[in-house]
Amino acid sequence: MELTVEHITIEVARKPIVKDLTLHVPDKQTVGLIGANGSGKSTLLKSIYKSISPIKGTIFLDDLDVVKASNRRVAKQLGVVGQFNELNFDLTVEQVVLLGRTPHKKLMESDNLYDYQRVQEALLRTNLMNYRHRSFLSLSGGEKQRVILARTIAQEPQIMILDEPTNHLDIRYQLEILTAVKQLNITTFVALHDLELTASYCDYIYALKDGELVAQGTPEEVLTESLINEIFQVNCQIYENPITKKLGFHYSI
Repeated sequence: MELTVEHITIEVARKPIVKDLTLHVPDKQTVGLIGANGSGKSTLLKSIYKSISPIKGTIFLDDLDVVKASNRRVAKQLGVVGQFNELNFDLTVEQVVLLGRTPHKKLMESDNLYDYQRVQEALLRTNLMNYRHRSFLSLSGGEKQRVILARTIAQEPQIMILDEPTNHLDIRYQLEILTAVKQLNITTFVALHDLELTASYCDYIYALKDGELVAQGTPEEVLTESLINEIFQVNCQIYENPITKKLGFHYSI
């Protein structure tokens, strides 16, 4: 399934945040979105998963018009993992993951064997089987993020949106989450701050500044010293990481 965004403009409190932006995420590709705080990344992603309505433009999942379609219909195709995932009430890990089946259920429809099979598969993929009876609220930040990822996997989306999914997590959890997503082999659009993770996991990158697209291409094409300076206002030296054979970065102010 492909994601196509064309000429999207989004305003918040009458202030333009995203300006006439067009991008494309091909089927089963992992596409990254980078930009400084306030560049419009989260606002753009929120418009894709229907948390914010654009004032102009179109968003399609294949031929499904996201702007006009119901939330439930979109949720059957698109899953979301954000950076903040607190609950105001306590559930077990298994119960939280089971919530991922909600878009596929009719009103008052009971959970069935297929639902529980998808939950078990999601727990296995995220190494959470031993946590399934634990209280969600008792978990660490990284463990909670894995539970939210498992919930999204149980949803069986064809496209996954990730908004800074590794923010505030240690290196182990960052790698676990991004590796688990990559192994799903589905279309993925992910906003990241860490440029080394972006270079390692993304097939293609879009760069935003002040709500406008300023660059796009492969990691090698986009992640240049001049562009990083333009976007983040830092000096950067780029090298090849001897372990990953991907791009590495050294920053200075």
